[in-house]
Amino acid sequence: MAATRFAYVKTYELPDPILPNTYFVVRIDGQSFHRFSDTHAFVKPNDIRALRLMDNAAEDVMRALPDAMLAFGESDEYSFLFRKTSTIYNRRESKILSTVVSQFTSSYVFHWSQYFPDQMLQYPPTFDGRVIVYPSEQEVKDYFAWRQADTHINNLYNTAFWALVQQGGMSTSEAHQKLKGTVSADKNETLYSQFGVNYNSVEARFRKGSVVVKVERPIEEPPKDSVSSAQSDNSPLDQVGSDNNDAGEKDAEAQRIQHRRKKKETKKAEKAANRKREWVLSVMHCDVIGNEFWQSYPSILQ
Repeated sequence: MAATRFAYVKTYELPDPILPNTYFVVRIDGQSFHRFSDTHAFVKPNDIRALRLMDNAAEDVMRALPDAMLAFGESDEYSFLFRKTSTIYNRRESKILSTVVSQFTSSYVFHWSQYFPDQMLQYPPTFDGRVIVYPSEQEVKDYFAWRQADTHINNLYNTAFWALVQQGGMSTSEAHQKLKGTVSADKNETLYSQFGVNYNSVEARFRKGSVVVKVERPIEEPPKDSVSSAQSDNSPLDQVGSDNNDAGEKDAEAQRIQHRRKKKETKKAEKAANRKREWVLSVMHCDVIGNEFWQSYPSILQ
Protein backbone atom coordinates (compact mmCIF):
# COMPACT_ATOMS: atom_id res chain seq x y z
CA MET A 1 0.00 0.00 0.00
CA ALA A 2 1.13 3.55 -0.71
CA ALA A 3 2.66 5.40 2.22
CA THR A 4 0.49 8.47 2.67
CA ARG A 5 -0.63 10.50 5.63
CA PHE A 6 -3.82 8.48 5.61
CA ALA A 7 -2.03 5.16 6.15
CA TYR A 8 -2.36 5.44 9.92
CA VAL A 9 -5.91 4.06 9.64
CA LYS A 10 -4.42 0.62 9.02
CA THR A 11 -3.31 0.55 12.65
CA TYR A 12 -6.96 0.11 13.60
CA GLU A 13 -7.02 -3.33 12.01
CA LEU A 14 -6.86 -5.99 14.69
CA PRO A 15 -4.52 -8.98 14.25
CA ASP A 16 -6.42 -12.26 14.34
CA PRO A 17 -3.94 -15.15 13.93
CA ILE A 18 -5.19 -18.65 14.67
CA LEU A 19 -3.27 -20.27 17.51
CA PRO A 20 -0.14 -21.87 16.03
CA ASN A 21 0.46 -25.62 15.92
CA THR A 22 -3.24 -26.43 16.21
CA TYR A 23 -5.77 -28.00 13.88
CA PHE A 24 -8.59 -25.75 12.81
CA VAL A 25 -11.95 -26.38 11.19
CA VAL A 26 -13.94 -23.97 9.06
CA ARG A 27 -17.65 -24.80 9.11
CA ILE A 28 -20.05 -23.16 6.70
CA ASP A 29 -23.86 -23.22 7.01
CA GLY A 30 -26.58 -22.16 4.63
CA GLN A 31 -28.62 -19.22 5.88
CA SER A 32 -32.41 -19.62 5.76
CA PHE A 33 -32.09 -22.74 3.63
CA HIS A 34 -35.57 -23.95 4.61
CA ARG A 35 -36.95 -21.05 2.59
CA PHE A 36 -34.32 -21.52 -0.11
CA SER A 37 -35.15 -25.22 -0.52
CA ASP A 38 -38.90 -24.54 -0.62
CA THR A 39 -38.50 -21.76 -3.18
CA HIS A 40 -36.42 -24.01 -5.43
CA ALA A 41 -38.66 -27.07 -4.94
CA PHE A 42 -36.07 -29.38 -3.38
CA VAL A 43 -37.17 -33.00 -3.14
CA LYS A 44 -37.99 -34.04 0.45
CA PRO A 45 -36.47 -35.45 2.58
CA ASN A 46 -33.28 -35.44 0.50
CA ASP A 47 -32.58 -33.89 -2.88
CA ILE A 48 -29.67 -35.72 -4.49
CA ARG A 49 -29.06 -32.78 -6.85
CA ALA A 50 -28.62 -30.33 -4.01
CA LEU A 51 -26.31 -32.66 -2.10
CA ARG A 52 -24.13 -33.26 -5.15
CA LEU A 53 -23.94 -29.52 -5.73
CA MET A 54 -22.74 -29.07 -2.15
CA ASP A 55 -20.11 -31.78 -2.70
CA ASN A 56 -18.93 -30.04 -5.88
CA ALA A 57 -18.56 -26.72 -4.06
CA ALA A 58 -16.61 -28.44 -1.27
CA GLU A 59 -14.25 -30.03 -3.79
CA ASP A 60 -13.61 -26.60 -5.32
CA VAL A 61 -12.68 -25.24 -1.89
CA MET A 62 -10.24 -28.09 -1.30
CA ARG A 63 -8.63 -27.62 -4.70
CA ALA A 64 -8.20 -23.91 -4.05
CA LEU A 65 -6.76 -24.36 -0.54
CA PRO A 66 -3.98 -26.98 -0.41
CA ASP A 67 -3.95 -27.23 3.39
CA ALA A 68 -7.61 -28.30 3.57
CA MET A 69 -7.20 -32.05 4.02
CA LEU A 70 -10.70 -33.29 4.86
CA ALA A 71 -14.27 -32.10 4.46
CA PHE A 72 -17.55 -33.42 5.79
CA GLY A 73 -20.95 -32.34 4.53
CA GLU A 74 -24.60 -32.86 5.37
CA SER A 75 -27.68 -30.98 4.20
CA ASP A 76 -26.66 -27.29 3.87
CA GLU A 77 -23.50 -27.59 5.98
CA TYR A 78 -19.84 -28.36 5.28
CA SER A 79 -16.79 -28.57 7.56
CA PHE A 80 -13.19 -28.26 6.36
CA LEU A 81 -10.18 -29.48 8.35
CA PHE A 82 -6.83 -27.70 7.93
CA ARG A 83 -3.38 -29.03 8.79
CA LYS A 84 -1.98 -28.05 12.20
CA THR A 85 1.19 -26.91 10.40
CA SER A 86 -0.72 -24.76 7.93
CA THR A 87 0.60 -21.23 7.38
CA ILE A 88 -2.03 -20.29 4.82
CA TYR A 89 -2.62 -16.51 4.84
CA ASN A 90 -0.32 -16.39 7.88
CA ARG A 91 -3.15 -18.18 9.72
CA ARG A 92 -5.24 -15.00 9.71
CA GLU A 93 -8.70 -16.11 10.78
CA SER A 94 -10.66 -13.44 8.93
CA LYS A 95 -8.77 -14.06 5.69
CA ILE A 96 -9.19 -17.84 5.85
CA LEU A 97 -12.85 -17.70 6.84
CA SER A 98 -13.83 -15.16 4.21
CA THR A 99 -11.97 -17.09 1.51
CA VAL A 100 -13.63 -20.42 2.33
CA VAL A 101 -17.12 -18.90 2.52
CA SER A 102 -16.76 -16.87 -0.69
CA GLN A 103 -15.16 -19.76 -2.61
CA PHE A 104 -17.90 -22.16 -1.54
CA THR A 105 -20.73 -19.73 -2.27
CA SER A 106 -19.42 -18.67 -5.68
CA SER A 107 -18.90 -22.30 -6.68
CA TYR A 108 -22.44 -23.19 -5.55
CA VAL A 109 -23.90 -20.45 -7.73
CA PHE A 110 -21.54 -21.11 -10.66
CA HIS A 111 -22.44 -24.82 -10.87
CA TRP A 112 -26.14 -24.45 -10.07
CA SER A 113 -27.34 -24.99 -13.64
CA GLN A 114 -25.25 -28.16 -13.95
CA TYR A 115 -27.29 -29.82 -11.19
CA PHE A 116 -30.59 -27.96 -11.64
CA PRO A 117 -30.84 -27.53 -15.43
CA ASP A 118 -34.63 -27.03 -15.31
CA GLN A 119 -34.72 -24.78 -12.25
CA MET A 120 -33.56 -21.19 -12.53
CA LEU A 121 -31.87 -19.77 -9.45
CA GLN A 122 -34.48 -17.45 -7.94
CA TYR A 123 -32.18 -15.52 -5.62
CA PRO A 124 -28.57 -15.79 -4.38
CA PRO A 125 -27.93 -18.35 -1.61
CA THR A 126 -26.06 -17.16 1.47
CA PHE A 127 -23.64 -19.07 3.68
CA ASP A 128 -22.13 -18.03 6.99
CA GLY A 129 -19.07 -19.53 8.63
CA ARG A 130 -16.98 -19.94 11.75
CA VAL A 131 -13.50 -21.16 12.69
CA ILE A 132 -12.95 -23.67 15.50
CA VAL A 133 -9.50 -24.54 16.85
CA TYR A 134 -8.61 -27.99 18.21
CA PRO A 135 -5.42 -28.83 20.11
CA SER A 136 -5.08 -32.54 19.34
CA GLU A 137 -6.09 -35.38 17.04
CA GLN A 138 -8.70 -36.68 19.48
CA GLU A 139 -10.74 -33.48 19.43
CA VAL A 140 -10.60 -33.48 15.63
CA LYS A 141 -11.88 -37.06 15.47
CA ASP A 142 -14.61 -36.28 17.99
CA TYR A 143 -15.66 -33.19 16.04
CA PHE A 144 -16.28 -35.14 12.84
CA ALA A 145 -17.93 -37.95 14.81
CA TRP A 146 -20.27 -35.32 16.29
CA ARG A 147 -21.18 -33.98 12.86
CA GLN A 148 -21.85 -37.46 11.50
CA ALA A 149 -23.95 -38.42 14.52
CA ASP A 150 -25.94 -35.24 13.88
CA THR A 151 -26.42 -36.37 10.28
CA HIS A 152 -27.85 -39.71 11.45
CA ILE A 153 -30.25 -38.05 13.90
CA ASN A 154 -31.50 -35.39 11.47
CA ASN A 155 -31.92 -37.74 8.54
CA LEU A 156 -33.79 -40.37 10.53
CA TYR A 157 -36.21 -37.72 11.77
CA ASN A 158 -36.67 -36.21 8.30
CA THR A 159 -37.14 -39.61 6.67
CA ALA A 160 -39.86 -40.54 9.14
CA PHE A 161 -41.44 -37.09 9.04
CA TRP A 162 -41.77 -36.92 5.26
CA ALA A 163 -43.00 -40.52 5.06
CA LEU A 164 -45.84 -39.56 7.39
CA VAL A 165 -46.64 -36.50 5.28
CA GLN A 166 -46.13 -37.81 1.74
CA GLN A 167 -47.30 -41.39 2.20
CA GLY A 168 -49.25 -41.26 5.43
CA GLY A 169 -51.40 -38.28 4.48
CA MET A 170 -50.62 -36.29 7.62
CA SER A 171 -50.19 -32.56 7.77
CA THR A 172 -46.78 -31.26 8.77
CA SER A 173 -48.06 -30.26 12.21
CA GLU A 174 -49.61 -33.72 12.73
CA ALA A 175 -46.35 -35.41 11.69
CA HIS A 176 -44.36 -33.22 14.08
CA GLN A 177 -46.74 -34.06 16.90
CA LYS A 178 -46.55 -37.80 16.23
CA LEU A 179 -42.74 -37.79 16.30
CA LYS A 180 -42.49 -35.51 19.32
CA GLY A 181 -40.62 -37.21 22.16
CA THR A 182 -39.79 -40.33 20.14
CA VAL A 183 -36.39 -42.02 20.13
CA SER A 184 -34.55 -43.64 17.21
CA ALA A 185 -36.13 -47.05 17.80
CA ASP A 186 -39.61 -45.49 17.60
CA LYS A 187 -38.85 -43.79 14.29
CA ASN A 188 -37.35 -46.97 12.86
CA GLU A 189 -40.48 -48.88 13.91
CA THR A 190 -42.75 -46.26 12.32
CA LEU A 191 -40.85 -46.45 9.04
CA TYR A 192 -40.86 -50.24 8.93
CA SER A 193 -44.32 -51.04 10.24
CA GLN A 194 -46.23 -48.31 8.38
CA PHE A 195 -44.20 -47.86 5.20
CA GLY A 196 -42.06 -51.00 4.86
CA VAL A 197 -38.86 -48.98 4.99
CA ASN A 198 -35.76 -50.48 6.57
CA TYR A 199 -33.80 -47.39 7.52
CA ASN A 200 -30.48 -49.20 7.16
CA SER A 201 -31.24 -49.68 3.46
CA VAL A 202 -31.60 -45.92 2.90
CA GLU A 203 -28.78 -44.59 0.72
CA ALA A 204 -25.54 -44.14 2.69
CA ARG A 205 -25.13 -40.58 1.39
CA PHE A 206 -28.29 -39.57 3.26
CA ARG A 207 -27.51 -41.49 6.45
CA LYS A 208 -23.78 -40.78 6.74
CA GLY A 209 -23.17 -37.55 4.84
CA SER A 210 -20.35 -36.86 2.39
CA VAL A 211 -16.69 -37.28 3.26
CA VAL A 212 -14.18 -35.61 0.96
CA VAL A 213 -10.60 -36.80 1.45
CA LYS A 214 -7.46 -35.39 -0.13
CA VAL A 215 -5.14 -38.27 -0.99
CA GLU A 216 -1.60 -37.98 -2.30
CA ARG A 217 -0.51 -40.16 -5.20
CA PRO A 218 2.52 -40.24 -7.50
CA ILE A 219 2.18 -38.92 -11.04
CA GLU A 220 2.81 -41.67 -13.54
CA GLU A 221 5.28 -40.81 -16.28
CA PRO A 222 5.79 -42.50 -19.66
CA PRO A 223 8.87 -44.74 -19.86
CA LYS A 224 12.08 -43.10 -21.01
CA ASP A 225 12.99 -43.38 -24.68
CA SER A 226 15.09 -46.45 -25.41
CA VAL A 227 17.48 -44.38 -27.50
CA SER A 228 18.23 -42.14 -24.54
CA SER A 229 18.91 -45.20 -22.41
CA ALA A 230 21.23 -46.60 -25.01
CA GLN A 231 23.10 -43.32 -25.21
CA SER A 232 23.37 -43.26 -21.42
CA ASP A 233 24.77 -46.77 -21.37
CA ASN A 234 27.46 -45.74 -23.84
CA SER A 235 28.44 -42.50 -22.15
CA PRO A 236 32.02 -41.39 -22.79
CA LEU A 237 32.55 -41.45 -19.03
CA ASP A 238 31.93 -45.18 -19.04
CA GLN A 239 34.69 -45.59 -21.59
CA VAL A 240 37.32 -43.47 -19.85
CA GLY A 241 40.57 -45.36 -19.82
CA SER A 242 39.32 -48.23 -22.00
CA ASP A 243 41.46 -47.19 -24.93
CA ASN A 244 44.33 -46.12 -22.80
CA ASN A 245 47.26 -48.45 -22.29
CA ASP A 246 47.87 -46.96 -18.85
CA ALA A 247 44.43 -48.07 -17.56
CA GLY A 248 45.05 -48.21 -13.82
CA GLU A 249 45.01 -44.61 -12.63
CA LYS A 250 42.66 -43.26 -15.27
CA ASP A 251 40.23 -46.14 -14.84
CA ALA A 252 40.06 -45.49 -11.10
CA GLU A 253 39.39 -41.81 -11.75
CA ALA A 254 36.67 -42.74 -14.23
CA GLN A 255 35.02 -44.95 -11.62
CA ARG A 256 35.07 -42.13 -9.08
CA ILE A 257 33.53 -39.78 -11.64
CA GLN A 258 30.87 -42.34 -12.50
CA HIS A 259 30.11 -42.95 -8.81
CA ARG A 260 29.68 -39.23 -8.16
CA ARG A 261 27.48 -38.93 -11.21
CA LYS A 262 25.23 -41.82 -10.15
CA LYS A 263 24.98 -40.44 -6.62
CA LYS A 264 23.98 -37.05 -7.98
CA GLU A 265 21.44 -38.62 -10.33
CA THR A 266 19.97 -40.65 -7.46
CA LYS A 267 19.44 -37.53 -5.33
CA LYS A 268 17.97 -35.73 -8.31
CA ALA A 269 15.59 -38.63 -8.94
CA GLU A 270 14.48 -38.65 -5.28
CA LYS A 271 13.72 -34.93 -5.38
CA ALA A 272 11.85 -35.34 -8.66
CA ALA A 273 9.81 -38.21 -7.19
CA ASN A 274 8.75 -36.01 -4.29
CA ARG A 275 7.71 -33.28 -6.68
CA LYS A 276 5.92 -35.66 -9.01
CA ARG A 277 2.98 -36.22 -6.72
CA GLU A 278 -0.48 -34.83 -6.86
CA TRP A 279 -3.41 -34.54 -4.53
CA VAL A 280 -6.61 -36.20 -5.68
CA LEU A 281 -10.03 -35.83 -4.10
CA SER A 282 -12.21 -38.76 -3.16
CA VAL A 283 -15.87 -38.28 -2.20
CA MET A 284 -17.15 -41.09 0.01
CA HIS A 285 -20.15 -41.88 2.19
CA CYS A 286 -18.54 -43.86 4.97
CA ASP A 287 -18.25 -43.95 8.75
CA VAL A 288 -15.87 -41.47 10.35
CA ILE A 289 -16.92 -42.52 13.83
CA GLY A 290 -14.26 -44.87 15.20
CA ASN A 291 -10.62 -45.38 14.29
CA GLU A 292 -10.87 -47.37 11.06
CA PHE A 293 -11.36 -44.32 8.85
CA TRP A 294 -8.47 -42.40 10.42
CA GLN A 295 -6.16 -45.38 10.20
CA SER A 296 -6.99 -45.73 6.51
CA TYR A 297 -6.08 -42.09 5.82
CA PRO A 298 -3.21 -41.18 8.19
CA SER A 299 -2.08 -38.25 6.02
CA ILE A 300 -5.16 -36.27 7.09
CA LEU A 301 -3.72 -35.60 10.54
CA GLN A 302 -0.06 -35.32 9.60
